[in-house]
Amino acid sequence: MMIDAILAKAKGLLVSPVETFQASRADRTDVAAPYLIVLLLVHAIMTALISLIGISAMGVFAHMAPRFAMPVAVFFSVLIGGAVLTILFSLWLHLWVYLLGGRKGLLETAKAVIYGLTPAMLLGWIPLIGLLFCLWSVVLQIIGIRELQEMSSGKALAAMVIAVMIPLIVLVLLAMYFFVSMVSIAAVPGAPYNFV
Repeated sequence: MMIDAILAKAKGLLVSPVETFQASRADRTDVAAPYLIVLLLVHAIMTALISLIGISAMGVFAHMAPRFAMPVAVFFSVLIGGAVLTILFSLWLHLWVYLLGGRKGLLETAKAVIYGLTPAMLLGWIPLIGLLFCLWSVVLQIIGIRELQEMSSGKALAAMVIAVMIPLIVLVLLAMYFFVSMVSIAAVPGAPYNFV
């Protein structure tokens, strides 16, 4: 019964997202949490299988550990990491949603994030084209914020852009800092040897 409801919601989010988000306004944690768990399980399983295929095809890590060790590590990393990142991103996004006028509560933002992840979790593991499904998820999350927080499209978009861009800018600045640090260290000449 619960699986049927999850499949129906996933189909609705992929085919008619606005109506599905509107119908999800009454959803509580007991609906959103199992949905997230199923999405994470599907994504973790498929990502682990892709890693197993890649390891088998290329022979990578074959001399280091049994072939199943890496996919098992990938499975648990995706499962646990995905849950933690979803929670953290929901909190971070809700800060900007709140500052831009969203007053329907943290749960509504979390539902927008979780339900919006549907394309990325179900199809984002596909090599090369997975990025398109991840972008589709971002669009769905913006629609979800608009519908569940009852905000304008512009404010929902602004909240998402701010929530995504600030961490990206910080990561780019950190990467530049470490790159410049490494180049600076490598460029410092060593003391000359004194052969006298």
